Amino acid sequence: MAVNGDSGAIPVGEPHKTFDTILVLDFGSQYSHLITRRLRELNVYSEMLPCTQKIADLTWNPKGIILSGGPYSVYSDDAPHADPAVFDLGVPILGICYGLQEIAWNLDNKNVVAGEKREYGHAEVTVQKHAGKKAHIDRLFQNLGENLEVWMSHGDKLSQLPAGFEPVASTPNAPYAGIASIERPLFGIQFHPEVTHTPKGKQLLSNFAVEICGARQDWTMEKFVDKEIERIRAMVGPKGQVIGAVSGGVDSTVAAKLMQNAIGDRFHAVLVDNGVLRMDEAKIVKKTLTEHLGINLTVVDATDLFLGRLKGVSEPEKKRKIIGNTFIEIFQDKAKQIAEAAKDSPKAGDIEWLLQGTLYPDVIESISFKGPSATIKTHHNVGGLLEGMHLKLIEPLRELFKDEVRALGTNLGISEELVWRHPFPGPGLAIRILGEVNEEQLRIGREADKIFIDEIVAAGLYRKISQAYAAVLKDRAVGVMGDKRVYGQIIALRAVETTDFMTADWFPFDGEFLKRVSRRIVNEVDGVCRVLYDVTSKPPGTIEME
Repeated sequence: MAVNGDSGAIPVGEPHKTFDTILVLDFGSQYSHLITRRLRELNVYSEMLPCTQKIADLTWNPKGIILSGGPYSVYSDDAPHADPAVFDLGVPILGICYGLQEIAWNLDNKNVVAGEKREYGHAEVTVQKHAGKKAHIDRLFQNLGENLEVWMSHGDKLSQLPAGFEPVASTPNAPYAGIASIERPLFGIQFHPEVTHTPKGKQLLSNFAVEICGARQDWTMEKFVDKEIERIRAMVGPKGQVIGAVSGGVDSTVAAKLMQNAIGDRFHAVLVDNGVLRMDEAKIVKKTLTEHLGINLTVVDATDLFLGRLKGVSEPEKKRKIIGNTFIEIFQDKAKQIAEAAKDSPKAGDIEWLLQGTLYPDVIESISFKGPSATIKTHHNVGGLLEGMHLKLIEPLRELFKDEVRALGTNLGISEELVWRHPFPGPGLAIRILGEVNEEQLRIGREADKIFIDEIVAAGLYRKISQAYAAVLKDRAVGVMGDKRVYGQIIALRAVETTDFMTADWFPFDGEFLKRVSRRIVNEVDGVCRVLYDVTSKPPGTIEME
C-alpha cells in the first residue's frame, strides 16, 4: 500500500453550494472581515474574496454582493476596482464607504471627489423616508428609526447624486451618507455597519441580506457538520485513509473528531513533539485525545530534528517555513509507515490525504491578493508547505471562524474544557521566543508560561481571555537579585480578548494580579529578572510575537 496522489490542496468545502451566500468583495479595509462575521452571526453564510475577483471564474451564484471599504480613492490611477460584471449579475449590491464610492464612480467618474474634511469616528445619520413608488428604496433602513449612531471613516465623498438614485440618509458633512437606486437593487452607505460602534449595524446588514437579498438564515453548525461529513466521505472514498496533525488545540481537536466521525479508524492522528511545545504538552494531549475522545493517535518525538534545523535561525518567517516544511516531511514518512503496516488489510486503501485545522482567519491573513490586500504573516498550515508535497490537504474547518469551530466542537460532543482551550500556534514556542530557539530559552519560556496560565485559571479569568502566553524576549536587562547585580532575561506577558482573532484588544488585568505573576516568575524561573505586560491591540500588533 503506497502513499499516492498529486501534490496540492483540495478544493474548499464550498458551503455556498448548500447555503445561500452573500459575497463580500474586499477592497482592503481593516473592517472587511467583520462584514462576513456579522452576516454569519445572523446565520447567513458569507464568503470574502478580493475585489479583483473575476465573476466569470465563480462556480456559484451569490444571493447578494457587498463591496467593502478601503484605504484608496476611487479616482486615483492605481485605485482597485471591481469587475464590471459584478453590476450585471442582477443581484442586490450594497456598497460600504469605498464600496459606495465604487458604485457611484462606476456610473460616472465625476460622482466622487475629495472631501473638504475627513470624517472619522462617531456621527449621527438622519434617515429620510419616501412614499408611493419610491417607498421600496427605504428597505435598507427599515425599522432602524429616524436617527442612527454610526461610525464613519472616510475622506472622499460623493460630489453629486448618481443618476437614478435617491438619498436615503445624510449627515451634515455627507449629504449622501446613504443612497439607493430607484430601478435596481443597488444601495450605498458612507458609514460602517459592521463595527460595534454602529449599534444598529447588524440590523442594517440583516435588512440587506435577509429582506432585500432573500438569503435563508440556515447557516448553523448542526447543518454544516452533516454536510461536511458527507463531503469528507465522498472525497476520501470507502477505503481511503487520512493522516492528520493534532496539537491538542481546539482547531486540530475539532478537525480530528470530525474526521473520526466521518471515516472512523481510517483516520490516523499524529502528534509531533517538535521540541517547542509547552510544559508536558505531549503527555497531556495524548491522554486527552486517546482516553477522552477515543482518537487513534501516534506520538512522534522529533525534538532533535526540529531544534537542529532551527539552530542559528532568528528570522520569524524562516522559522515558520522550517517548521511547516519539517511537519510535512514527518507526516509523509509516518503515512508511509502506517500504509505499510496496513497493507494486508482488506478494509483500507492508500493514504492520500493530510488533515489540517486551517481556519478562515488563517486564510485571510496568509494570502496576498493582487491589489489592496497584503500578507501579514505566513501561517505554517497555509503558506509553509513543501512545494513537492505528496499528500493532498483536506481542511474541513477552512471556512470557519474560531467561534464557529467552538460551536462545532460542542455539537460534536467535545468537552467544554477542550472546546474553550486557548489556541496554541503550530510553530509553538518558536514564535514566542524572539530570536534563536535553544534549550535554555525553551526552559524559561515553558516555566514562565505555566505560571502565567496557572494564575489566570486560579483567578477565574481563563474563559474571559481569548489567548494568553508568556514570551521570551531576545534582549536582556539589568536587575538586582540577592543583593547582586544580574543581567537576566525579559519575559513579556500577552493576554487578549477577541471573538474572531482578526482584531483583538489587551486584557485589563488589575495591578495586584500582574504583581503576583511578576513576582512568581522572577522568583521561580531561573535566569529571569524582569517581566513586562504587552498592551498593544491588534492591529497594529499581531496576537503572537512573531
